[in-house]
Amino acid sequence: MSKTNERFSELQSSPHRRLNPLLGEWVLVSPRRMQRPWLGKVEQIVPPSALQYDPACYLCPGNERANGAQNPKYTGTFVFDNDYAALLLRTPALKINKSNLIVAEGEPGNCRVGCFSPRHDLTIPRMSRSELRMVVDMWATEFEILADLEWVNHVQIFENRGSLMGASNPHPHCQIWANATLPNMPARELKSFNEYLNLKKSCLLCDYLQLELASNERVVCENDSFAVVVPFWAVWPFETLVLSKRHFAAMTDLSDVERDLLGDILRRLTARYDNVFETSFPYSMGFHQAPTDADVYPEWHFHAHYYPPLLRSATTQKFMVGYEMLCSPQRDITPETAAERLKQAAENVTCA
Repeated sequence: MSKTNERFSELQSSPHRRLNPLLGEWVLVSPRRMQRPWLGKVEQIVPPSALQYDPACYLCPGNERANGAQNPKYTGTFVFDNDYAALLLRTPALKINKSNLIVAEGEPGNCRVGCFSPRHDLTIPRMSRSELRMVVDMWATEFEILADLEWVNHVQIFENRGSLMGASNPHPHCQIWANATLPNMPARELKSFNEYLNLKKSCLLCDYLQLELASNERVVCENDSFAVVVPFWAVWPFETLVLSKRHFAAMTDLSDVERDLLGDILRRLTARYDNVFETSFPYSMGFHQAPTDADVYPEWHFHAHYYPPLLRSATTQKFMVGYEMLCSPQRDITPETAAERLKQAAENVTCA
């Protein structure tokens, strides 16, 4: 065994820190903590609904929503402005600045909800290729419409799955938020992309993906257009990164074949999640795409983040507390261990 491989093997048992090049921050990894007994908080995971239609659900076709609006009897995807939006189009253009210490400004925006299917029980891992294609087409269309608005500089498409992640309704859906400014995390990633391009004259995630594919240690699954890896710097127990193999910046750049393959890779990944813990696996996921202002961003690489909270079982949840709130992120399960468990899981849903 080479000295390099010896050093890498030591990472599985010794405390160490790993650099996240996308955010420029360190993650503390403490593998030995998995040996400690667990008497902490556990959560009840609600199984997926067996109902294809729920008369009490405010997202099902034809039903009345919480604000009194009536859903159409839609048969595919359905998108509407969030009835209780976190961002509003008509926001006062206020600016407050006291000595650059007390600073605030108004933030206009638009929040939309996208239902994946009329079926109340149909989650991503249970969808057919054609059903998934409708979801991807919906994402791309919404991104394009919002990105074309002059005041919109960032569009965030994300899904909170399960009540554990704050989803207010079990009907499979996503949220689409349009911001007038670039939020913190995409702004930090953009800075890293820029710095790497200036230094290496290449793309950060293109180069990273080639390293992962060569080692195959943290690659969970792949198809001709996308790969799923547990990133070397992962913080969440079973965090994954979905990376396009071709370099492009946003969903509007997807080819016809890539739209089908994006749906394919998301189904395969989420099925593995469900099978690892034999439950409808909770997570937050989101696509990171280039800013939507008038500039061109050749350095940006299309990708998606999955952040699942479950640590040891279907009831043991990982919180960010203590050291992680005060110093830096810390994790117990190594990315290699998480990747191996996901690799071994089936890609067809076998859990209840």
